[in-house]
Amino acid sequence: MKCYVCAINGQNTEAAGICIVCGMGLCTEHMKREDVDLWEGGYPFPSRKLKKSLPRILCPECYTALHG
Repeated sequence: MKCYVCAINGQNTEAAGICIVCGMGLCTEHMKREDVDLWEGGYPFPSRKLKKSLPRILCPECYTALHG
């Protein structure tokens, strides 16, 4: 799989990961890592934030959409 952002810019770079939101292949230069809080509990709402977080990989577009 190739990096989609690089391909748009005419480069041929191997992807090292995939955006968890849109599925776009990404090289290490275009990956945005974000640690997401984990919550424990069930319906109707999570009741307790866990001490550990979950790493996620996002593309630049999804990262900007989530963080403005």
